Amino acid sequence: MERENSTEVTEFILLGLTQSQDVQLLVFTLVLIFYLIILPGNFLIILTIRSDPGLTAPLYFFLGNLAFLDASYSFIVAPRMLVDFLSEKKVMSYRGCITQLFFLHFLGAGEMFLLVVMAFDRYIAICRPLHYSTVMNPRACYALLLALWLGGFTHSIVQVALIIHLPFCGPNRLDNFFCDVPQVIKLACTDTFVVELLMVSNSGLLTLLCFLGLLASYAVILCRVHGSSSEGKSKALSTCSTHIIIVFLMFGPAIFIYTRPFRAFPADKVVSLFHTVIFPLMNPVIYTLRNQEVKASMRKLLSHHMVC
Repeated sequence: MERENSTEVTEFILLGLTQSQDVQLLVFTLVLIFYLIILPGNFLIILTIRSDPGLTAPLYFFLGNLAFLDASYSFIVAPRMLVDFLSEKKVMSYRGCITQLFFLHFLGAGEMFLLVVMAFDRYIAICRPLHYSTVMNPRACYALLLALWLGGFTHSIVQVALIIHLPFCGPNRLDNFFCDVPQVIKLACTDTFVVELLMVSNSGLLTLLCFLGLLASYAVILCRVHGSSSEGKSKALSTCSTHIIIVFLMFGPAIFIYTRPFRAFPADKVVSLFHTVIFPLMNPVIYTLRNQEVKASMRKLLSHHMVC
């Protein structure tokens, strides 16, 4: 990720979430408490799924990967943001900014593709139950997992490739608490109209298409189970409603941020806070709270270690 010779900026100054010390202290406290409570919960989900031989179905395999992705994603922005809350001058190097931007989109796109894979898994399980074990065999699950990682990497490397070829020769004040494409592009010393269009098509259009595709797939699933037995219908509705909640939490803020021209809006920072810190930690927890098998296995694991 070498910069062009025309690039002179070696660091960016982050303006942060707010200039109010009282608000900063309040947000710092809330995020820290939330972070210390929910993050261990995600690791507990991973440990539970890996330690229980009864949770070997593809649904739990992908849920464990979702918890891993979200836990990893939460390390990109939150720790640095908490440190910056206590710092008078919030500075990030150029390379650090590009690295943060890369992993933000790498893991974010990976999670987006994972939600698509989980929707496909639920479609086969509910609409093609006789073919489920054949289609969603272990080899297919690992192939899908590899595909979503490669998809996330490709998406992210395109973002970075477009950014590092821009000249940064003057302004270096980022109006946010982390590095992301919309804010970094604004500081380039050149006309960025074409680059912005490419960014919107890469991030915004892809996000929007995945979102609409997921809603359409769950609509098909719900239509198919409408006439099924009450027990099967209830379980399918519970599963699909959980997935739909996560889809809105994941894609709603992303659509707001990336599907429009890169102009600042008052709500940008608040939406970014939920998108990068709050929602990622909540996603696996929401799945777990609505999944009886995982909750039972988690209680058994905790009781076993408490006895020991």
